[in-house]
Amino acid sequence: MTRLTTHRTLRGVFATAAASLLIAGCTSAESTGTGSGGEAFGSLPEAVGQPTAGGTITVASPVGLAPNVIYPNRASSDSPFAAQQVMFKYLYSEADVGSNESVNTARSLAELPTASDDGKTFTIKMKDSYKWSDGKPVSADDVIFSIELIKAAIAESPANWNGYVAGGFPENLVSATATDMYTVELQLNQAMNPDFFLSNVAGQLLIPLPSTAWNVASTGGAHLDYTVPENARAIYQYLSEQGRAQSSFASNPLWQVVNGPFRLQSFESATGAYTLVPNVNYTGPNPSTVEAVKFLPFTSTSAMLNQLKAGELTVGALDASYASQVSDLEKQGYHVYGRPGPTQFNPVVINFKNTTNNFDKVIAQLYIRQALQHLIDQPGYIKSRGIYGGAGAPSYTIGQVGTRFAPSFGENAPYPYDPAAAEKLLTDHGWEVGADGTRACVNPGTGPGNCGAEIPAGQTLSFNLLYANSPASIANRNIAFISAAQQVGITISGEAKSLNFLYENADNNAAPAYQDQWALADEGSFNAAAYPSAIRYLATGASFNLGHYSDPKADALMEASVNSSDPNALVAETTYLGENLPYLFMPNPANVAIWKSDISGPPSSFANLTRYGVGIVDPQPWYFHS
Repeated sequence: MTRLTTHRTLRGVFATAAASLLIAGCTSAESTGTGSGGEAFGSLPEAVGQPTAGGTITVASPVGLAPNVIYPNRASSDSPFAAQQVMFKYLYSEADVGSNESVNTARSLAELPTASDDGKTFTIKMKDSYKWSDGKPVSADDVIFSIELIKAAIAESPANWNGYVAGGFPENLVSATATDMYTVELQLNQAMNPDFFLSNVAGQLLIPLPSTAWNVASTGGAHLDYTVPENARAIYQYLSEQGRAQSSFASNPLWQVVNGPFRLQSFESATGAYTLVPNVNYTGPNPSTVEAVKFLPFTSTSAMLNQLKAGELTVGALDASYASQVSDLEKQGYHVYGRPGPTQFNPVVINFKNTTNNFDKVIAQLYIRQALQHLIDQPGYIKSRGIYGGAGAPSYTIGQVGTRFAPSFGENAPYPYDPAAAEKLLTDHGWEVGADGTRACVNPGTGPGNCGAEIPAGQTLSFNLLYANSPASIANRNIAFISAAQQVGITISGEAKSLNFLYENADNNAAPAYQDQWALADEGSFNAAAYPSAIRYLATGASFNLGHYSDPKADALMEASVNSSDPNALVAETTYLGENLPYLFMPNPANVAIWKSDISGPPSSFANLTRYGVGIVDPQPWYFHS
């Protein structure tokens, strides 16, 4: 057996601010690691004082994003609780930001998995110290139960599970066996890269669920054998339905069976506000000392700033447009620290299936995507006080510079900001600007100087772009992009939308009826796993393939990076994706965290806020101090 030496994915947008300085943290060639993280500013104070029991931490939830589901094995379009993982623990906890490791085994439910020599069998040994709040052990059966429910969900529809990739886990699973109470053996039908298994399967997708409490298909119903597919389907349907009933999130006994350090005490379905309290039956290390953690919703970044200035928030985020407020907030006793997330990339999603005005035919042409990328001024957006204010880093693919999976073009943009180059690409392919300033196809056909397949004469370059209405940096960068496009005769209609709206509608998998109503969508940053294959995002038919990108060469490269142990396979993938442009790429903003000096904890626990911003929060290590 081969011992693994090295790790969740979230779409999220968060704030940027202030001037930046370079932070070191390149990964070792021997470890997947979490990457360099790009530019950072501020500092991380050391833990101070002695913990005092009690006190309520108030956390600002991401603007415009409220949880709509509590069942942990969620669909790709769902918005989970920012603190889901402190209620229902994943098998593996992510390593601290800046670490060269991919998981923190001390905080995980299991030891690092082992792999067979042929890469087809993985064995997971769970710790025997964890129990559910009803006193039952967190066991191998709970992992098997979760897998059976995932299989039932995707049998109904692949869109029912956020981890779905055609032919991937669990479709490539030959068997899942509990060889003893705490050991799970997973046999696959082909070899899998051990880094990929740890980061993208075991670390992101395997969430043990309480198999002795949730194996029911109705309230008060009989407990069922979930290994029978018919029973698993009924259980899944019941849990999925109950998990969307927001009015009973806090009162439903199902969701009070937790294995993490917190449980849900209250939830306001009208606003999305919720309160966590410590799970008094938590059996893991370092139980929380606070009385409660309140997550408060906000409709705008200005409202969040006002609450920070009023001292009503313990933890929040800053938008770049408020960079001038940093010094005043620090004088009020706040700490500020920001950097791009270590596995972050920042895509404008392209809807390859939108047939409005022949957009699907137009965008299928690589030279069109290249021209659009040439119109995105990444260095300018980073410098702009109204966008990133200096706190950001260039990003031209999935896989950051500073990791061993960085693209072969490194920091050299394949398609740097160059409006003249964009204009030349269009002119060379038969597009001319008319008297009204709009560029149209005057040379249809499929030859070297033609517009491309199925693009008719007179076709215009006109389409829409939906973007998140907060933070302001997202709107400002898209306004700049739209303006640059207009200068070369491309008409882009921009419209700001809430994150919840974008998640529910700018997603062909979950909202096919909305398919022809958006061409481009900017939801802000996405986050890959520590082994940053894009297979969950861009493989044909994948759950997070929001725009239905499909390219045979990309699929082959992603398959190779998943099934090969050669790290160069992933380099080939990240390089090709940067060149083929399944997305348009924006620079990575810094996720900027702000917290009161009233609370303390390990510096890493606050640095971890910059992985996803306040989209995922682990308040367990924080405490009020004397």
